[in-house]
Amino acid sequence: MRIKYKNFLTIMGQWTFFGSLIGIIVGSATNLLLETNDFLGDDIRAKRDWLIYLLPFAGIIIGYIYMKYGKVVLNNTLNDTAELNNLVIDSVHGEKEVPRRMGLIVYLGTFITVLFGGSTGREGAAVQMGGSVAAAVNKLFKVNRVDKKILMISGISAGFGAAFGAPITGAVFGMEMAALGKLKFEALVPCLVASFVGHYITSEAWGHKHEEFIIQYIPEISIVTFLKVILMSVVFSLISVLYCQLRHGIQKYSEKIFKKNHMQRAFCGGIIIVVLTLTVGSQDYNGRGLDILEQSFHEEVPPFAFLAKLVFTAVTLGSGFVGGEALPLFFIGATLGNTLHTFMGLPMSFLAALGLIATFCGGANTPIAAFLLAMEMFDGKGLEYFFVACLVSYLFSGHHGLWPSQKIYEPKSRLYNIPRAETIENAEKKKRL
Repeated sequence: MRIKYKNFLTIMGQWTFFGSLIGIIVGSATNLLLETNDFLGDDIRAKRDWLIYLLPFAGIIIGYIYMKYGKVVLNNTLNDTAELNNLVIDSVHGEKEVPRRMGLIVYLGTFITVLFGGSTGREGAAVQMGGSVAAAVNKLFKVNRVDKKILMISGISAGFGAAFGAPITGAVFGMEMAALGKLKFEALVPCLVASFVGHYITSEAWGHKHEEFIIQYIPEISIVTFLKVILMSVVFSLISVLYCQLRHGIQKYSEKIFKKNHMQRAFCGGIIIVVLTLTVGSQDYNGRGLDILEQSFHEEVPPFAFLAKLVFTAVTLGSGFVGGEALPLFFIGATLGNTLHTFMGLPMSFLAALGLIATFCGGANTPIAAFLLAMEMFDGKGLEYFFVACLVSYLFSGHHGLWPSQKIYEPKSRLYNIPRAETIENAEKKKRL
């Protein structure tokens, strides 16, 4: 019995140590990411509209970096960092490995994309940095195969928790991101430690202030309100599917045309973004779009802002630029909720918040993490509505998502005739046959 407790305490101690180490490094790196993105996006690009015209040439630089330095052969397997979060997910399943250089490459790519006006987010870089740091820790301490996967999940948790100031969400997001219908609770301790430490380092040690979104009024609980919430959650889930399909469609089509030449893809994608920017006559949909996202909670935004951001982001990331997709989904959902609040007879800030969470949930396929994010982001307000919204969005989005490498360990419903242990990418291919 003593030996069992000793082994238990030893493993717990190791996980706490590794989780803390990953959290410290990822928290500091994420602070660098957030502060640099704020500087490049708000202090430089926003004051120099002409930088958008250099976006196609920035795409050439990003493409060159990924083609020259992004492909690494490890254990006789080619690992392409251009696969972004999909490579991190594959590493969790033990199919590939995350090169240690991935964190640096994705940071450079994200900074360049933000500086020259690509429409993107930030959590992608943080998650990939988390995977890169976890891979380095695994190699440095020669971690066994089982714990190696757990620490990779911990790296994801640290990146997400630090990037959004949501440590509880980050802990669950790491476990939920890799697979549908399966949570590896064995990873809970290192994920929780890594996410909380990463958040503390970013917010307390380095003093980064995250954006705040305030729900001004929560409607009273009633059957009519719940029916409206369910209806809107279906709409938000479908808009997340539209984004995912368009983004992946652009990527596949551009890879086919340019024979996977990353430089040519990004150059042409940059030209399209420049044309789109001139067409709408505004740079509101370039960069991260935080101003309009915050505005959607307290005043009217352009009625088609959600659609513009959807197209801008799908073209940006689909053509080979780099960045996260959670923040654009926040923007799409919140502005769509803002547009529809008068038709639904629901408070503006409430429907914007509902759209933010439900659209993210539908795209990421992480209902528990999305619900926890709502609780942390909105101080626990409207928990009944957000719980229902996450479940509805998760179910109605079907087996689509931001990351084709996500494995379907359990179909969302028996209504979906999907084999188990299939990836989202393969499931979509079989539907077309």
